[in-house]
Amino acid sequence: MSKVKWKVIFLVFGLLTLLIAAGCGSENDTGSNDESDANESESNATEDMNYSKAVDYTITGIEPGAGISVTTEKALEEYDSLKGWTAMFSSTAGLISELDTAMENEEPIIITGWNPHWMFAKYPDMKYLEDPKGVYGETEMIKTLARKGLKDEMPNAYKLLDQFHWEVEDMEGIMNDAQESGEEIETIAEKWVEENQDKVDEWTEGVEEVDGESIELVSTPWDSERASSGVIKAVMEQLGYDVTVTPVDIAIMFESVANGDGDATLAAWLPLTHNDFYEKYKDQIDDLGENLNGAKIGLVVPAYMDIDSIEDLEANE
Repeated sequence: MSKVKWKVIFLVFGLLTLLIAAGCGSENDTGSNDESDANESESNATEDMNYSKAVDYTITGIEPGAGISVTTEKALEEYDSLKGWTAMFSSTAGLISELDTAMENEEPIIITGWNPHWMFAKYPDMKYLEDPKGVYGETEMIKTLARKGLKDEMPNAYKLLDQFHWEVEDMEGIMNDAQESGEEIETIAEKWVEENQDKVDEWTEGVEEVDGESIELVSTPWDSERASSGVIKAVMEQLGYDVTVTPVDIAIMFESVANGDGDATLAAWLPLTHNDFYEKYKDQIDDLGENLNGAKIGLVVPAYMDIDSIEDLEANE
């Protein structure tokens, strides 16, 4: 074969190689652009999502008689952006179930949320929606209330209740431990008392032991209040009290203390959440002041929802 023919063959082979490489490069570039376009499209879809429509103009809540539920009904009246919305009240367990499903699938959801609660430890990437009208108030406190006459009839119990004060981290720690271990909150509360005797000593300073005096604490069935009542029950039992904790609806809780059917409660969220009940019965109860400061309530969404305020929602018209 001549040298010229060999040169032609090599030239054709080289051109073919270049064409194939160019085709592959073009294909790769096209794939890369397609992937980039898809990601950008997905990002824009998230930003442009109508979250109000996505959640069917519904707020997922807890028990209908709870303070945060009452406040949410007020929010539906106050905000134009919530006109035509519905609050679906069920139970705390029901809310958590709905939240678990939404978070697992990264679906939009708007819930009634509150601190202290272990849901924020399980899902730290959640946020409160801004509340420009202040319907949900600022930081809340949880107060201890006692029936009239308790101070004279059971001075040591009254003194202990009056001196009881702890932090949000303490309460949430008990709830988190119970959630992770599967043990009852009351069991974890007893362990907490054993492990935090220094704080217990501050509460019991000047409090004398008794011999089997009976006392009834009324509370709500929420995990936060189960934690506080469980702790005080354990402390009182160390001092010789026979303690009963009765979980009731919030309205019955206030009424029981006011009527003297219950001796005290550690579960009054003020100045906003339970204010209607407090105003109704405040002259019939003794207010011992806060036992925890830094509580909060409001509307809560997952961080992946590109929304920051209640006013960013849209009315259902």
